[in-house]
Amino acid sequence: MQSVDEENNKKKNLKRSRSSSYDMPVTDSNFAQSLDDSVLFPVEEIVQYPLPGYVAPTSISFSPDDTIITYLFSPDHTLNRKVFAFDLKTCKQELCFSPPDGGLDESNISPEEKLRRERLRERGLGVTRYEWVKTSSKKKAIMVPLPAGIYFQDLSHSKAELKLPSTSGSPIIDPHLSPDGTMLGYVKDCELHVLNLICNESKQLTYGARPRGNDLTHGLAEYIAQEEMDRKNGYWWSLDSKFIAFTEVDSSDIPLFRIMHQGKSSVGSEAQEDHPYPFAGASNVKVRLGVVSSSGGPITWMDLLCGGTDQPDSEEEYLARVNWMHGNTLIAQVLNRGVTKFSGGFIWASEKTGFKHLYLHDANGTCLGPITEGDWMVEQIAGVNEAAGLVYFTGTLEGPLESHLYCAKLFTDGNQALQGPVKLTHSKGKHVVVLDHHMKNFVDIHDSLDSPPKVLLCSLLDGSSIMPLYEPSFTVPRFKRLQLEPPELVHLRANDGTTLYGVLYKPDETRFGPPPYKTLISVYGGPSVQLVSDSWINTVDMRAQYLRSKGILVWKLDNRGTARRGLKFEGSLKYNVGRIDADDQLTGALWLLEKGLAKGGHIGLYGWSYGGYLSAMTLARFPDVFRCAVSGAPVTSWDGYDTFYTEKYMGLPSEKEEGYEYSSVMHHVHKMEGRLLLVHGMIDENVHFRHTARLVNALVAAAPSNSEFSREKVREFRILGAIKENKAIKRSSDGNDDWKFEFLIRSSFHLNFSSPIASFFMKLTCREGNFISSNPSCDIYQILGTA
Repeated sequence: MQSVDEENNKKKNLKRSRSSSYDMPVTDSNFAQSLDDSVLFPVEEIVQYPLPGYVAPTSISFSPDDTIITYLFSPDHTLNRKVFAFDLKTCKQELCFSPPDGGLDESNISPEEKLRRERLRERGLGVTRYEWVKTSSKKKAIMVPLPAGIYFQDLSHSKAELKLPSTSGSPIIDPHLSPDGTMLGYVKDCELHVLNLICNESKQLTYGARPRGNDLTHGLAEYIAQEEMDRKNGYWWSLDSKFIAFTEVDSSDIPLFRIMHQGKSSVGSEAQEDHPYPFAGASNVKVRLGVVSSSGGPITWMDLLCGGTDQPDSEEEYLARVNWMHGNTLIAQVLNRGVTKFSGGFIWASEKTGFKHLYLHDANGTCLGPITEGDWMVEQIAGVNEAAGLVYFTGTLEGPLESHLYCAKLFTDGNQALQGPVKLTHSKGKHVVVLDHHMKNFVDIHDSLDSPPKVLLCSLLDGSSIMPLYEPSFTVPRFKRLQLEPPELVHLRANDGTTLYGVLYKPDETRFGPPPYKTLISVYGGPSVQLVSDSWINTVDMRAQYLRSKGILVWKLDNRGTARRGLKFEGSLKYNVGRIDADDQLTGALWLLEKGLAKGGHIGLYGWSYGGYLSAMTLARFPDVFRCAVSGAPVTSWDGYDTFYTEKYMGLPSEKEEGYEYSSVMHHVHKMEGRLLLVHGMIDENVHFRHTARLVNALVAAAPSNSEFSREKVREFRILGAIKENKAIKRSSDGNDDWKFEFLIRSSFHLNFSSPIASFFMKLTCREGNFISSNPSCDIYQILGTA
């Protein structure tokens, strides 16, 4: 935590860097060169998906007998994917399923599916998911959900069968096959249904939902579970397929937050959305857990009620996980309101040592001892071979910038010391794995800063490669034409001595000369996210690469509080949101200045969501270092965000008033001197547009009374485009660009307001239409270079 005196002293010292000899305007020749470079690296490349090299197979799965590997793939390297099958015996690939109706596209997505895709951050089109049908026969088939309904594809036949039609007015949501492969569970009109695949008859299992207002649902995960707890499901099949556990979600006591579609010509219900939203400090939805026979019948309700109260001491506030065990034993994991305790048994992973590790428990929940230990963390369990006494998992033993597959013993040998895990993936970088059912082989999806994703079939015995399934080509025209260069990984120290990792995108010295350079910092900085890693995703960060091609140094830093560094590192943000994170971003900027990489007085920031918040907060807190910021969909005051996420890191508003006040961007706007560009979707149902509106009011109020930026001046906000967007910015299906974040930077920062504090702009968005530029010739290089 930084004191006021420390902050003032730092401000005095940093004024020297702001007024240093580096603080010179850009020359005409520089600007002309930047325009010429746009031909070599068009700004449109920023919104072209898939990213270069990210055309590898996804959603990889083994058939029940492990003889076939299926996956989603786009042969023409677009977002429209189909199901392919690779026969491990013949080593041949075949098209398994192509959507008869073209599959999912932006024109046929139901409102429910749009929200689901938003929670999943899903971009893919065509086929987006599928499941293997698990049967006792030799028949091989998959289930594919599409907007038109549920298709079944027998791999021995060419034509798919539409088993269950769906309509846009009454869509089929979250279909899942029973473990024995004879039934299909799904939600329709907010009720749980089951389709018997043998007789092809559907049966409704639950009743009493209120689909009109969606304030009482059965079988659907509530908003908080999907957005914040990584629980996407609202029902669970028992292992023997005889029962289904499901949630009843009652949001009738949660106030509705209305979002208006300002760009629509109609009025009334067609031009608005109402969402129950649990604001920090207020009540959560009520969640009950019930069990019903898969053949229908009475419901047995568990003695468990989560939510429905604003009491801070609620021990059963959130339903985190539901699992069936052998013998039809149902286990539910719950969280208290403060998100500090787990109750119940069979907690296999714990951070009680400061790092997430695995522990073995008996049937009664008694801990028998650790499986892993050390100053590193387990990420995910990939599989368990009970017969061999082995557990497979991904973790960070090689360091927080990489991810590998490891194997460890489930049971220790008497009083012997715990043996370290065995690493099964060998190339540096990130590894995502899929294990087969017989625990013999695994699929390894590997990438690094130097290598785009490739897919290998490997042995679980020692990790050796059996055969390549997909290998990228480095001769892809787009990759070569854009002259992408992997960024440089570096490390530095925070003000408390903690090691921080950053990544640098340096301009080409042969074109732009030696450093220092004008600099933009790409920011996220929030919990559960890591930007800096040895991964191809950093090499093809097209916005960073575009800016680099314009002679701008781009920098990313994972401050304290970000993911994959252990509990102490990630817990730094507890009650310190807006302090520790912004302090570390300042430390990163000072490091760039000290190393002679960045020009004093020529440093800006940009980020989205938490990154949008941190960009605005850092600009406001440290005006002598940062010249400008682009803040996309920022949470500007945490009392306006949801219960789970906010209270987990901030506590309750009623108990932590000072922390909530300090963490609000509005608390610091009186210090803001740089230019701020605000970008926000007006129908964002997660981070509401009111966050930006509240910040605008605070900026207006903070302006000097004699400034030209008066209340009348507010009417001069430039509406650069009117598109219909919530949180994601995507490319429209007709090939025209929806608005581009980078293009917005280029066309906005040169607008001329007299007052320094008045140099901010609003981007008002809706969801349809195309970006309209009012001044395409302006460039971010100018705002970083002009005094």
